[in-house]
Amino acid sequence: MRQFDVPEIDYDRYTNRQLAAVPLAVLAVALTIIIGWWVFTGAPATLGIDFAGGTELTIETTDDRSTIEGAFNEEVENIRTTGTSNQYILAFRSDDAEGIEQQAEDDLTPANGNDDVVQEASTFSASFGGDNQQTALYGVVIAFVGMGALAFALFRTFVPSIAIVISAFSDIVIPVAVMNVLGIPLSLGTVAGLLMLIGYSVDSDILLNNHILRRSGDFYESTYRAMQTGVTMTVTSMSAMAVLTVVAYTFGIGILWQIGLVLVVGLLADLMNTYMLNLSLLRWYKFEGINR
Repeated sequence: MRQFDVPEIDYDRYTNRQLAAVPLAVLAVALTIIIGWWVFTGAPATLGIDFAGGTELTIETTDDRSTIEGAFNEEVENIRTTGTSNQYILAFRSDDAEGIEQQAEDDLTPANGNDDVVQEASTFSASFGGDNQQTALYGVVIAFVGMGALAFALFRTFVPSIAIVISAFSDIVIPVAVMNVLGIPLSLGTVAGLLMLIGYSVDSDILLNNHILRRSGDFYESTYRAMQTGVTMTVTSMSAMAVLTVVAYTFGIGILWQIGLVLVVGLLADLMNTYMLNLSLLRWYKFEGINR
């Protein structure tokens, strides 16, 4: 993989507090958004039907979006295209699939020579959504515990290990806050994207820690070597996810562009957290904390 020409940053110009201030401020804003969301809605993010329960319809109709929305007594939570002409996927909070299907058949115009408007229907009960929430929570907790155990096993000291954990935590919290602001629901797909971010975060942070703590050379020389590889990996992944987001959004593949956007935001956060927050903690540990 060809490396980017990463400019050498003059870190000497900034104190550890100055370096950590920006990522910590962003993290504080993200936490404020999530906590506020939790207070007003009862959940840290907008729950998709995977977690909250509801009905999902795949329909084919020549009617426009406004007509589709007006055809139902229940509020349409989300409408997305599938890439097929005149085909849409509708999400509802209600689990009355039979009634919703009947409204679609009565009030919408079939497309593509079909007699039926509804092509497919799926219902998720609230209890099933609750089970999904629990499974997703277990997955995130296990990933964090495993990540923390790996960090402590590799470095066996508190500050470098906790720096990895804090960075990964921030890499997840920031995308969740952005999802709330943009109205992207938390689904099994976006949770998978958040779990992927833990892997990306651990990879870049361990790379930085390993170069600084275990490789020979000056602190800033080791930092620059780690950045050459780490920034290349992160920017390459981010570029690929950006392309995925644009293409999936263009063709109306909702879950893919949502996952792609979560990863793009998370990888941007990872660049900031790794080379500002994590680096400031490592520099404090290397030049001050380690000698105490």
